[in-house]
Amino acid sequence: MSTTQSTTTRIDFIYLSEQDMIRAGVTDMAACVDTMEEMFGLLYAGDYRMAGPNNDSHGAMVIFPADSPFPNMPKPSADRRMMAMPAYLGGRFCTAGVKWYGSNIANRDKGLPRSILMFTLTDPDTGAPLAHMSANLLSAYRTGAIPGVGARHLARKDAKVVGLLGPGVMGKTTLAAFMAVCPHIDTLKLKGRGQKSLDDFLAWVRDSYPQITTVQVVDTLEALVRNSDLVTYCSSGETGDPSTYPIVRREWVKPGAFLAMPACCSLDAEMEQPDVRKVLDNTGLYQAWFAELPKPAHNTVPVIGVRFMDMIAEGSLRLEDVEDIGKIIAGDAPGRRDDNEIIVMSVGGMPVEDVAWGTVVYRNAVTRGIGVTLNLWETPELR
Repeated sequence: MSTTQSTTTRIDFIYLSEQDMIRAGVTDMAACVDTMEEMFGLLYAGDYRMAGPNNDSHGAMVIFPADSPFPNMPKPSADRRMMAMPAYLGGRFCTAGVKWYGSNIANRDKGLPRSILMFTLTDPDTGAPLAHMSANLLSAYRTGAIPGVGARHLARKDAKVVGLLGPGVMGKTTLAAFMAVCPHIDTLKLKGRGQKSLDDFLAWVRDSYPQITTVQVVDTLEALVRNSDLVTYCSSGETGDPSTYPIVRREWVKPGAFLAMPACCSLDAEMEQPDVRKVLDNTGLYQAWFAELPKPAHNTVPVIGVRFMDMIAEGSLRLEDVEDIGKIIAGDAPGRRDDNEIIVMSVGGMPVEDVAWGTVVYRNAVTRGIGVTLNLWETPELR
């Protein structure tokens, strides 16, 4: 299906502010989880493209040197990212787009989010813009929805206890996705660094999920993981030394636990053993990262799926022993095999997710008359 706007040369598109995005449904987590599940089906079928030689790259990032003769050049500080993340997605979406990702952890000192994101959705045929939209919520919700898709297929059906590290934006959307697919959750264990972020998160939980009747703030990762049915690490931090990343030790993990990891994470040697099932959002994404990064790649990109690629290179893990969630969703691989199986899912984040959820929100906006129409041109000056 073509999404070409007109047979004339006039091109209009809509601008969607953050409030416009909210009115158009960007915070509808249940719908976002369903959309991400549909996206994984297209990913598994191959009806998509991202950047890079294998069409699976996370994106293209600007790298700043530690020492520069130019005083105004940004420094490579913690979580400093300037990145373009392009993709095309087929199926009923049949759109393309690119997210511009600007991030600096020092933004918090200015009262700004760590990341400031924008997304441009385009017609895949002409390349004409359909929408230019605020993307902080878009990105946060599509990221959080992925652990929800994993939990729908891989968590125990009676899962009740969530252990969550990192009471920030990613923690909120991941918990929201768990709540959307696991109706029996009634207990939350939480670990964070600052009292304000903990207090804000706990107030949000009270307001949003009254069915969570037991909340416990814990001081250690062990206390967080022990007896939790669902575990997620959502904290950001310095990269470079995996021994400093938040770890999961096998002795802490409850039989039957599902662990969804969208941020920094290390596993101990026992968690890396073959009987712990290892699931990826997209193997090709991690292969692209591994090809692009210095080795060991986990030193640079701290998500656990990159560690799996390092293990494959070392010979301590076979490629066939990691599974794509798309294959499980399609029914070509089993979901949870038994109530004692421990499953770890790595969540790397992909621009096809932005295209999928951005397309849904854009079409909602058009249907509801939300957004500001902008004109690119009546007739292009150069053609």
